[in-house]
Amino acid sequence: MSAIERPADWKNYDDFAAGIATNRLPASAALTGTTHKISFDDGRVLDLAFADNGSVAWSDASGAGAESCDVVLVAPDTYFVDIAFASRPRQAETLIMNVATRRVLSVLAVIRDAAQARGEPQVAQLFRSGILGESSMEPEAMQPAPSRDLIGLRAHYTYSPNHTYEHTYLSSQRYCWQCLVGVQRGHGDVDLTTTYKFGDDQYVFTFREFKIPVASVFFYNFKDMRSTGKFLGLTGAGAVENQKAGAFVRKASMTHYAPGQEPV
Repeated sequence: MSAIERPADWKNYDDFAAGIATNRLPASAALTGTTHKISFDDGRVLDLAFADNGSVAWSDASGAGAESCDVVLVAPDTYFVDIAFASRPRQAETLIMNVATRRVLSVLAVIRDAAQARGEPQVAQLFRSGILGESSMEPEAMQPAPSRDLIGLRAHYTYSPNHTYEHTYLSSQRYCWQCLVGVQRGHGDVDLTTTYKFGDDQYVFTFREFKIPVASVFFYNFKDMRSTGKFLGLTGAGAVENQKAGAFVRKASMTHYAPGQEPV
């Protein structure tokens, strides 16, 4: 959507992103020196080799490269891995990897041209489930799958002393947000979402905004009440920015629906 379609005081991505990683979990070097083969359900095979300089060498059928990457231990044996592609700056891939269960979920974010979006969020996302190692050996743990578990939940996310947002999960397709503390205070909207369950009390939550070109991927660890993620989008000047983020979580309430009246 163009800026003309936004409220006059609507903030750009870079207006609120500064400091949003204050409460984020620290980076991890645990994968340094390791190699991993991931076989995805759609036939893609991705090979990764993590180096000691915050980079990862990757290869699949589309090509190969060495890119900067962000690795965070978000739950036991579970890593949030975000790869920014230098040769494809309008794309970034987030991998949630459990090295014990061997389950993987990939979220590829792509910033499209505004004309391509045609009324949809400008940043699109592609989801793939995969397996670490030999694909013929099916893991016993649950496969990451779309989930309705968050529907009805209202929760508060504090990213820093200057960033607190309320999320209300409306349906399997949409959520409502409003800013309680920060430069966006008083602003709110309803945007498109996709949620996957990754394990017990573990979810991968993503959203794609309509008013500004930005999308996110977050790993929710409700046992520890921590959220770890990133935003990929365009700044007000049109530059690509892949921004880290993380928050403490507080569940505020839960709405329960009568049979036959559940949201989509």
